[in-house]
Amino acid sequence: MFEHQPRPEWIAAEEFLSRVVVHPDPALQQAINSAAEAGMPAIEVAPNAGKLLKLLVQLTGARRVLEIGTLAGFSTIWMGRGLPPDGTLVTCEFLPKHAEVAWANIDAAGLGEKVEIRLGPALETLAALEEEGRAPFDFIFIDADKENNSRYLDWAVRLGRPGATVVLDNAVWEGAIVDPAMDPVNAPGIIGALELLGKHPRLDATVIQTVGSKGWDGFALGRIR
Repeated sequence: MFEHQPRPEWIAAEEFLSRVVVHPDPALQQAINSAAEAGMPAIEVAPNAGKLLKLLVQLTGARRVLEIGTLAGFSTIWMGRGLPPDGTLVTCEFLPKHAEVAWANIDAAGLGEKVEIRLGPALETLAALEEEGRAPFDFIFIDADKENNSRYLDWAVRLGRPGATVVLDNAVWEGAIVDPAMDPVNAPGIIGALELLGKHPRLDATVIQTVGSKGWDGFALGRIR
């Protein structure tokens, strides 16, 4: 896979925006620190993107959130803080070590009663949620293995209510969407998901490009019809 090479001015602008507008607190910083200490890759969303997720949860009035890809719980904490008092969040994590670190961070942030971490392959967890007859989700955030992005989108439509919001992270991937040879492992899954977003009869979506500490990337924002 290619290496992210963010430009210094992108990082400086992101740090300025985080400091002046976003204001991530110690609980969020601890999630980043704990991930580094545990040897996890630094692939959590940037602070300004995390706060966008929180605001989207609030703006859409979401009460039930589904996250696919927990890592150390950074984005989980942001979204959990956007929920109303009776809101809940289910997050899917494949690796036990990641789930352990994430749970410590989520609980320390005061969200232990709102968040449920489901351990195991996400596709199996999503099928289990359907079998359990869970109430439809209002907001779905997808940030996991890119090879299964299209499958995750299919599940988002099946598990989300009409009108639910879907956010798909890493939608530009350093431009690999127009040059798949840059990353033959992940690019096909990302491209396939974008194509699905554009043609799915029950999804209406757009994609926003971003630059910052995570390099050149972007996210898709959709609504279930």
